[in-house]
Amino acid sequence: DTGSAAMAAFKKSSLVNMFVLFPKEGVSEVQRRQMTTFVDSHLQAVALEGDFDDCQSLVKQMFKDSVFKEKVTLSGVNSINWARILAQVVYYFSSAVAVGSPYRKVNFTVPTGNFGDIYAAYVAKKMGLPVGKLVIATNQNDILHRALSTGLYERKKLRKSISPSMDIQVASNFERLLYDLYNSDGCKIKAIMEKFLDNGKLHIDSDVMKVFGNHFASGAASEIGTEKTISESLEKYSELVCPHTAVGLHVADNYRIDKNQFPMITLATAHPAKFPESVKRITGIDPELPKQYNDLFSLQEHFVEKGNDLEEVKALIEMRTVK
Repeated sequence: DTGSAAMAAFKKSSLVNMFVLFPKEGVSEVQRRQMTTFVDSHLQAVALEGDFDDCQSLVKQMFKDSVFKEKVTLSGVNSINWARILAQVVYYFSSAVAVGSPYRKVNFTVPTGNFGDIYAAYVAKKMGLPVGKLVIATNQNDILHRALSTGLYERKKLRKSISPSMDIQVASNFERLLYDLYNSDGCKIKAIMEKFLDNGKLHIDSDVMKVFGNHFASGAASEIGTEKTISESLEKYSELVCPHTAVGLHVADNYRIDKNQFPMITLATAHPAKFPESVKRITGIDPELPKQYNDLFSLQEHFVEKGNDLEEVKALIEMRTVK
């Protein structure tokens, strides 16, 4: 989703060469076509063998290679870049004010895989927005829910779901939260994250867990729960929602059963037409694309396929950027 948005934003800028990595088998056809139907020579979609975590890992490795980073003047457009988080902070303030803030607290439930959007909510709270709880909503790839429930941040085998943008097992921005919770101890964070990369496990200290729990709650939506919520949203409210939004609504509803003292704002994250197969199977409705995408399926696609190989991707970028 970020990939297509970034390509649209930079479409008219000849000052930037943009490369968007996406998992070859990990996005819907609409999501893919939104990235691969640009004809501009400075925009390059790259279908990678692997999953989202593999794509993100390659990008992070590029940033660690200082020689390569300087050679191609590398920058990031997704939530690796702090500017992305900063922009997202804004709508937490505007939505909270819409339901009575700052005169009463509000809760937020955020469907999340990479922890960027809900981290922006945490930043808003730290800036003074009166927030009760920030509720982490995950799908069946529930590493963040398990971390808050048990204190163990453990990578497991990724399971494909009908909410593919949340099919993530290593939440990049969770490291930012840990940095804050560990009192900005960079050396400590570097050590524990390196250990996590080695064995896929990170035990969060008990005192840190207490602070973590003060700010956050969490829940996970199964595939069945997600599908049920899509159906119920349509039946009860005449709202057709995408699977990712349904994950958030499912978790928010379960949280509110016991804790209903503040208004709950749940973030809607995508248009249902991005996932037409799933939505039609569940509801019988074939969601229409917005008018500006009426020709999406008639446009020719332009992308390259690459293996999950750092040097292969770096070579592509160098070939297109270094004069």
